Amino acid sequence: MIKKNKNILNHVAIIMDGNGRWAQRRNKSRIYGHKKGVKAVLKAINFSLCNKLNVLTLYAFSSENWRRPIQEILSLIKLFICTLSSKIEFIYNNNICLKVIGNLNQLDLKFKNLILYSENLTKSNTGLQLNIAINYGGRWDIVKVIKRIVYLIQIGLLNPNEINENTVSSLISLNHLPPVDLLIRTGGEYRLSNFLLWQIAYTEFYFTNILWPDFDDKVFKIAIDAYFCRKRNFGGL
Repeated sequence: MIKKNKNILNHVAIIMDGNGRWAQRRNKSRIYGHKKGVKAVLKAINFSLCNKLNVLTLYAFSSENWRRPIQEILSLIKLFICTLSSKIEFIYNNNICLKVIGNLNQLDLKFKNLILYSENLTKSNTGLQLNIAINYGGRWDIVKVIKRIVYLIQIGLLNPNEINENTVSSLISLNHLPPVDLLIRTGGEYRLSNFLLWQIAYTEFYFTNILWPDFDDKVFKIAIDAYFCRKRNFGGL
């Protein structure tokens, strides 16, 4: 937890945008940009560790990203598998607890098993909670909750008259973690791209034109400093 003035920073989420454009500006392939983006991910994780941030959530692959060219998708999945395989020891040794959120049922079996192995290996770690959103969509997340609520009603464990915001919050992804305090989006776009739609109701947003491969400690610190300049009222005065 980082605290300055009256603001507390427990949880930062990042929409990592701009890998493809970064590569194209250098006449490189999009997958080259994604590979450079992995280095920025490692920088963000190290920054979070050094500054004792409690939770870092990264948007790696949305449910809409399946619309991209198949070759890019296959290359991305291969990159995910290679990166997680090579970095899981680093994650474990640095007391990081890894959690992947999203619809894992659509993933390649090898990839899914690697995710489950990595989560199980690090589940007892007590340091940084690192969440990676893969095949994730905010609408999918909410629909998943609705289906769960319907099921609980059908088996008699939930009274429809008792459903409230807390019911949804208790069933949605990241329900066991503090709310997202700060959402950073790189790449110069000003949209949420179907990310954590329920969870960011009172989150502070920070948008930067920096493309993701150029994201470093300096940019991360600028975003955090901007957060601590905000006055958070949560609907009050």
